[in-house]
Amino acid sequence: MNGRTVLGALALIVLGLLSWELRWVLLVLFGAVVLAVALDVPITLLRRLLPLNRPTALVMVLVALVLVGGLLGQLLLPELLQQISQLSELLPALAQRLADLARQVRWLPDLERQLMELGTWDRLQPLGSQLLGLAGGAANTTIQLLLMALLAILLALDPRSHQKVVVALTPSFWRLQMGHLLGESRQALGGWLAGMTLSAVSVFLLTWAGLALLKVPLALLSALLCGLLTFVPTIGPTAATLLPLALALLVSPAKMVQVLVLRLVLQNAEAFLLTPLLLRRTVNLLPTVALTAQLCLGALLGLPGVLLALPLVVVLQVLSEEVLVKEVMDRWT
Repeated sequence: MNGRTVLGALALIVLGLLSWELRWVLLVLFGAVVLAVALDVPITLLRRLLPLNRPTALVMVLVALVLVGGLLGQLLLPELLQQISQLSELLPALAQRLADLARQVRWLPDLERQLMELGTWDRLQPLGSQLLGLAGGAANTTIQLLLMALLAILLALDPRSHQKVVVALTPSFWRLQMGHLLGESRQALGGWLAGMTLSAVSVFLLTWAGLALLKVPLALLSALLCGLLTFVPTIGPTAATLLPLALALLVSPAKMVQVLVLRLVLQNAEAFLLTPLLLRRTVNLLPTVALTAQLCLGALLGLPGVLLALPLVVVLQVLSEEVLVKEVMDRWT
């Protein structure tokens, strides 16, 4: 082992430690890249249809997003706020219903007694400090989201200059491949975002219609949660199903079974039919790969890691195909 090899290994170790210390900065930067790609998709489409420069197209896309968001908020927000208020009123009834069901199971009353013992004043005192920590974390998250949005707008304003910076930092013998790799990553990430957005909107509308036909309480709130959590495959749809199931239980156990069947049909149709159809020309992740990435990044970075796990895996899959497979494995003799 010569001195150059040792120096390279030490540089990699230092780079890895520095990346870990700056992991939240890198997470915000990657989230900004994802948002910038999401903005770049309609910007590119708009520039193909109209002779506009990029800043003008970006302003038009942002104005359109604000107008559409305001229109949807005007149409849906009053009913949504009303349903959130109704949810707070239904929670005691739901708790009572679950307690009644728990009394019918032999081992659940002991569990209820243990939970009541945990609710003593001495054990609830640390809850105040935990709530303060939660409030501080929420404020920090809000600042990170604002910085992410600002960085995304700056990246979408002039993506070519930022790509040139990345290419310039690449060794000269691999700059052509790096430019091609950035283009492939952008195409895959943009296709994934577009496909998942259409899938989430479809799940929201179908769930809303199905719950309304079944006359389940708070159908809009439940459908909105199901649509948003579509962006977190495997874990998200399963967690989103808990709310409509609990609300259907307030009506009757038979209604809960009907909601469960509805969600199973929609979830399987989205996972095995709609999403593969929308992503067939870009990238489609295996469920095992998606779940493993969510578990790993969730353990390392918490909820932000879970939310950004799939976009990161989309980019890593392109890197693996272009670098590991084509440049290493295919040339291995």
